[in-house]
Amino acid sequence: MMQPMQPGDGLKKEPVLVMRGISKAFPGVQALDDVEFEVFPGEILCLVGENGAGKSTLMKVLSGVHARDSGTIIFKGREVDFKTPQQAIQSGITMIYQEFNLAPNLTVAANIFLGKELTKGRLHTIDNASMAQKTGALLSRLGVRVSPDALVKDLSVAEQQMVEIAKALSQDAKLIIMDEPTATLTSRETEILFQTIRRLRDQGIAIVFVSHRLEEVFMIGDRIIVMRDGKRVGELIPSKSSIGDVVKLMVGRPLKEFPKQEARISGTVLEVRHITTDRIKDVSFTLRKGEILGFAGLVGAGRTELIRAIFGIDRKIAGEIYIEGRKVDIRSPKDAVASGLGLVPEDRKSQGLVLQMAVRENISLAGVERNARSFSRLNWQWERQAAREFIEKLRIQTPGPEQITANLSGGNQQKVVLAKWLTLHPKVLILDEPTRGIDVGAKTEVHSLISRLAQEGLGIILISSELPEILGMSDRIMVMSNGRIVAEFPREEATQEKIMACAI
Repeated sequence: MMQPMQPGDGLKKEPVLVMRGISKAFPGVQALDDVEFEVFPGEILCLVGENGAGKSTLMKVLSGVHARDSGTIIFKGREVDFKTPQQAIQSGITMIYQEFNLAPNLTVAANIFLGKELTKGRLHTIDNASMAQKTGALLSRLGVRVSPDALVKDLSVAEQQMVEIAKALSQDAKLIIMDEPTATLTSRETEILFQTIRRLRDQGIAIVFVSHRLEEVFMIGDRIIVMRDGKRVGELIPSKSSIGDVVKLMVGRPLKEFPKQEARISGTVLEVRHITTDRIKDVSFTLRKGEILGFAGLVGAGRTELIRAIFGIDRKIAGEIYIEGRKVDIRSPKDAVASGLGLVPEDRKSQGLVLQMAVRENISLAGVERNARSFSRLNWQWERQAAREFIEKLRIQTPGPEQITANLSGGNQQKVVLAKWLTLHPKVLILDEPTRGIDVGAKTEVHSLISRLAQEGLGIILISSELPEILGMSDRIMVMSNGRIVAEFPREEATQEKIMACAI
């Protein structure tokens, strides 16, 4: 196996971690198949692959969350078999998940030393001063300016992430796994995180960086390992390869980045007049049948808040909504659904799905009441038929409709959310960050589906923080800033430079 030159010393080193012949199966799924994996001290290793490729499962086997079916793990020169995440942490392996494991009402110092508090005196009282001092030293090592006495709930997402990293260092981590660490960060926060990651690398710590954002992989990585269908299918050096090389290995097929097809755009299906809330200021726009209307803007511009007001989640101070020329009174999501609106929220796990329910149950969830035989009797025939129809139509990869939704990949979970709304045949479908946290292959499938729905005459609102997605998929683009629409561009006139100039 290749041993890359390590940053800073020009010498080859022995790997800090070697995984050999790792296999893991779940009911109906071979998640890992004889995987080889290695990481070197002072290396940023990027692990990429489509959703369902096995990346997360491999890291969970390493960190003691899942027991492997076969294979060997050697860490720091000795064979290990972690039964719990705590055992992995005690040995020097820490995994930082997208959902942070922090206590929001405790201070930064209390979080870092939670469960291993420093004490003083014969009564072993908690030594807050010492914990604050050591926390300050850890944060300084990361180049982070956060007070040890600050409450975690008062920190930004980026600062909370730094607290997680500091917590890992307090446990003498030799290998830190970061799962989609930039998913909720701004460009500036991502830049600061990358500076921190490079600083850790230069201190000899091994980093495994798991991400779907291939541009960032090429910015930060020393080496890339690609997985597909539970197997390791390739290894690349960023300086000697391209994003296209990675995509080819990931999906095993050529991809069209934005497969948008021309649709027949006709009369107005949605009209919003002077919507105003605590965050939104006098917003008006129209959406036509067959049109994909993109909403661009910086974080905090008010795009999601606008959609929440339209859908009846947040209270409107003023404004009117018209569906196909008819004024509707939307005071709740139930009113929105009855009026012909559907909403795919930006956080599918907490807002779009009931993860422990079956795929069948999630697909039918929005239409249960409408299709019930009576107040107390579900229409099981409709539910099963709808599940089968949309599993096939949306090509949802699942062993069957009874599969627990939590066991699906992120891309397939997103398709289940889409299916849930399509069972109702809405007139307007609102998509808030529809491809966040899914891989390039699944993105292409979701984009193809969006394009097909527009061709069928559905009016679509697309909110995305990825400008290439907005430019590639939208017929018309609205730019928001500080709760207002500040610009509108037809597809043929829009550029990243124009949109960013207006957003700023």
